This record gives sequence, structure tokens and C-alpha cells, in this order.
Amino acid sequence: MREFLLAVYERLFAHFGPRHWWPAETPFEVIVGAILTQNVAWKGAAQAIANLKEKGWLAPRALLEAPEEELAALVRPARYHRQKAQRLKDFCRVVVEECGGDLEVLLKQDVAPLRQRLLSVRGIGPETADSIILYAAEKPVFVIDAYTHRIFHRLGIFPARARYAEMQAFFMRHLPPDVKLFNEYHAQLDALGHHLCRKRAPRCGECPVLSFCKNAAPSPGEPYWGRM
Repeated sequence: MREFLLAVYERLFAHFGPRHWWPAETPFEVIVGAILTQNVAWKGAAQAIANLKEKGWLAPRALLEAPEEELAALVRPARYHRQKAQRLKDFCRVVVEECGGDLEVLLKQDVAPLRQRLLSVRGIGPETADSIILYAAEKPVFVIDAYTHRIFHRLGIFPARARYAEMQAFFMRHLPPDVKLFNEYHAQLDALGHHLCRKRAPRCGECPVLSFCKNAAPSPGEPYWGRM
């Protein structure tokens, strides 16, 4: 299985090239992005981050002390702006009140206690917590998202109702615990899911892992690939 997973990765990398993910200048910007991109395309989160930078509020204490209405207005491009403004404040409260405003104090914890603390913050679920651990703390956890599930369901690996924990355990068990690999692999899967392996009208003829797929859409004049 390790050889299969690495073969998938190598084909994706050859097709899409390095993804340079996560696009951020600091670990804190990674975290803000991880919170803002929940249930929205990255474009909206990126605009919200740009608004915070322009205001000079891209820091834990600044966000915690920011007027809530004004903060919500700045993150409006990321949708659910009032809710996300509160989530940013809840996270920043942990950094300021528990870590003296020093994000590194939080991020230097071992993976298990760090993940537990992140999950205890309102609005931070497994995907967001793991994105923070991988991309901001630079610790080896494999991030699972809807693209990952869709792709590996179609490849015949995961059932339709696979749980987050079991999918993550699968990758952690079969791949070496390498931060750079996990980072790039997740980014490659997101590129595939966004551009080609779409939920509706997948562009299977352009897919670099088509020969592995057990659920590819049929093309006119071509044999039908068996569905799961």
C-alpha cells in the first residue's frame, strides 16, 4: 500500500508540480487562514487576510482586542463573517491568556496535547486543527478533507461513509511521518479534487491517476470503468 500511495503522489506531483502550500508569511497567518477558509474557497479567505493585514491586525493580541463588528466586516469575504470573527477571537484568547501572546509556546507542544487543545477551541474541528499542526507547527499529521475522501473513495480505498479518524490513520500508517511529504501530498490532492476529480462532471480523461481509478466516469467511445 505504501508503494501505491507514493505512486499516486508521484503522478500528481509530475502533473501539477509543487503547490507551495500553505501560502502565508508567518505561522499565525497560516492559522488565521485555516480558520477563515472553513466552508469557503481560498480566494475569499485570502481577501479577508489581506484586509486584516491592511488594518494591521494580523497578530493575536490585535485580533483579540479588535472591535467585533469591525473585525466581522473585515473578514466578510470569507463568509459567515460574524461566526469566523468570534472563532478568531477564541483562538487568540488562548494564545494571549495561556501563552502570554507567544504563539510558539502553543505550537511547540507535542502533537497529541496540541491537537487536544486546538480541538477544545470553539469552531476548530479535526481538519482545521490538523492544518494548524502540519502547516503552522510543522509537525507530521496528515490532513483529511472532502477532496481526499472523494479521490480515495473513487480509487477504491475508502468507503462512502469513511470517518475522518480512520482515513487519517490509513495515511499515517502507510506513509513515512514526513512533514514535507504530508504538506505536498495534501496540496496535490486538493489540486486534483478542485481541478479534475470534481464532485460533478469530473474531468477523468485529464486525470494523472486515471489508471488507478475504479470509479472513473465513462467517456464516449471508451469502455466503462466499474463504479463502486
